[in-house]
Amino acid sequence: MENKDFKYSKEEKLKSRKIIDLLFSEGKSVSKFPLRLVYAPIEGVDEKLLFGVSVSKRNFKNAVDRNYFKRILRECYRLNKHLLHENLDKPYAMMFFYQTKERLSYIEIQEKTIQLFEKWIVTKNQQTVT
Repeated sequence: MENKDFKYSKEEKLKSRKIIDLLFSEGKSVSKFPLRLVYAPIEGVDEKLLFGVSVSKRNFKNAVDRNYFKRILRECYRLNKHLLHENLDKPYAMMFFYQTKERLSYIEIQEKTIQLFEKWIVTKNQQTVT
């Protein structure tokens, strides 16, 4: 693949308060412990996918630790977003959560990310069929 496929550009980042509120009020979620993906279709956006990450302050008191896991989540997304992009039929907003106090290694998080994205694809395809 070309290098440009692996970027996590500014346009792709989920920053809109309105869209984030929409995710929490109307979004559906898929989980693969310890990761959770909340998603919702969105209207009137240029990008096919808006993506954000979050790590709970309850689980990691130190900002250094939260930032470390957010960096890992962004990297896992960046390297595996092609799985999501290949299966998008309309624009989506997604938020990626790390939900445990456990300190998983990068490799474990990477594997869980791939499993979670594959689970999302299956879930989305089932919803489209019904």
